[in-house]
Amino acid sequence: MTASVFYIPSINMIGMNSLDEALKTACEYGYRNALIVTDGMLSALGMAGQLKEMLAQKGMQSVIFDGTHPNPTTENVEAGLSMLRAHRCDCVISLGGGSPHDCAKGIALVAANGGDIRDYEGVDRSRKPQLPMIAINTTAGTASEMTRFCIITDQERHVKMAIVDKHVTPVMSVNDPALMVGMPKSLTAATGMDALTHAIEAYVSTAATPVTDACALKAIAMITRSLPQAVEEGDNVAAREAMAWAQFMAGMAFNNASLGYVHAMAHQLGGFYDLPHGVCNAILLPHVQRFNSAVAAHRLRDCAQAMGVDVSAMNDAEGADACIAAICALARRVHIPAGLRELRVRDEDISTLADNALKDACGFTNPVQANHAEIMAIYRAAM
Repeated sequence: MTASVFYIPSINMIGMNSLDEALKTACEYGYRNALIVTDGMLSALGMAGQLKEMLAQKGMQSVIFDGTHPNPTTENVEAGLSMLRAHRCDCVISLGGGSPHDCAKGIALVAANGGDIRDYEGVDRSRKPQLPMIAINTTAGTASEMTRFCIITDQERHVKMAIVDKHVTPVMSVNDPALMVGMPKSLTAATGMDALTHAIEAYVSTAATPVTDACALKAIAMITRSLPQAVEEGDNVAAREAMAWAQFMAGMAFNNASLGYVHAMAHQLGGFYDLPHGVCNAILLPHVQRFNSAVAAHRLRDCAQAMGVDVSAMNDAEGADACIAAICALARRVHIPAGLRELRVRDEDISTLADNALKDACGFTNPVQANHAEIMAIYRAAM
């Protein structure tokens, strides 16, 4: 058996009003000039400007790049990189959800290693650590603030590139629920279902370990309990904090056990149609697990138990069915669309989507390897 490696940022701050403490620590590192990577919405809300002021008060200069798209692109990375070089920034601070974090990772990786972000598609393609990066999270879902995963859309190929690289791990992650309170219902639901997908895919992964199992099961239990409340009562601080912890533990799980076909297939939908990642995951999750239940039913039974189902009288196959039913029930409860057709996915594109999904690094640890026809069948079942 090969050795397992456990990746995580060296410092992780979680809890109400932890941002100020995190910025103090960042200044102790000796960084002097930061590129703040965010998106237009957080910039318009004034959150990026507030962060710039907080840094200035602690003696750190910064410049704001707010050109990140919801599915960050190769062009976004190049634009941010130009700004970083022009202002001679010595670190990158991302503010937002998965999109700003991934864009910031792309910028920081190329800043340190040279070339083009496309050069790093795949697993561990870089030679040296990226420019130091601090990731400040405003959503509870992607866990990109603490992972070695970076997803960038190559606009020319209409493909979401999966960059899995130990060198894109931030030096510090910050999960302050005070920054998450204003998140709209639809985003709370989509990012929460993304976190559930991370935990379940990590738990059934061929690379799972006792550590990732513990993180995944705890995350599944907390998400099932707290997500509906976080969606319906956006200002419920306890629900927001529970989701911040849960998505972080799901991140610990998949950052080390990797993922499966839900993500491999969802990436193609995002790259092809520019669709929201969490929604694609939520729709595909039950259909992929139905496919996986041929070999992973015992593991899915554990997931059902974590979701609050009494599985004591169920065999593995019944437990797997109960898990799939519980996933569907939670998705309905938080108002996730019922199928891909609602997202305007076209039947004639399914063959190409399946081609690309089979090349995605996330699928390599799926518990059962599929052929092209099987991936097409899963897409069709999810329509």
